Amino acid sequence: MYKLIFKRTIDLFLSIFGFLVLLPITIIVYIILLFTNKGKPLFLQPRPGKNEKVFNIYKFKTMSDATDPQGRLLPDEDRITKFGTFLRKTSLDEIPQLINIIKGDMSLIGPRPLRVRYLPYYTKEESIRHTVRPGITGLAQVSGRNFLDWDKRLQKDIEYVNNMSFKQDFNILVKTFVSVITSKDVALDGESGMQDFDVLRQNLHKKEKC
Repeated sequence: MYKLIFKRTIDLFLSIFGFLVLLPITIIVYIILLFTNKGKPLFLQPRPGKNEKVFNIYKFKTMSDATDPQGRLLPDEDRITKFGTFLRKTSLDEIPQLINIIKGDMSLIGPRPLRVRYLPYYTKEESIRHTVRPGITGLAQVSGRNFLDWDKRLQKDIEYVNNMSFKQDFNILVKTFVSVITSKDVALDGESGMQDFDVLRQNLHKKEKC
């Protein structure tokens, strides 16, 4: 009952309430980014959601579009702005994802939506992460975050889906708030500081063939 009805109802109520409460901050951040990011305050990227349906995830843009002489984007660490660092540290860059929740693309709690190109590299068991709406935060994010490797993170996603409940979601939400308030390891993006998942699995398959 919770998974089918109440979870979505709670998501809608909390995301609408949160969006209205955070609206003044949202407007200020939006205006600042309009100037610092040359008229591009938002970052949009296609991500797979429930049943692998692709949607555009919304975040405040934290990196510039700086390129090398060949026109290729510079590494992430060379493009992140000072204000972008602040937004990531405080998790304010995640605010626009409340719109994703209101639209029905995401949930407050669930497996983080990763890159579309990763889809062919999940095992059958790991693909269970796409049977529910992805979340702004999840079990993996409050269980070590940047200190978990891909296998462990995906295992946490499996554990979350198989044990979905109000109690689990409430505990994850509380732990997320505590981490954000204390600024303790608050990078919510599931790829932060890690090797690309598809590259990792490709290399693993090559080793297995050798």
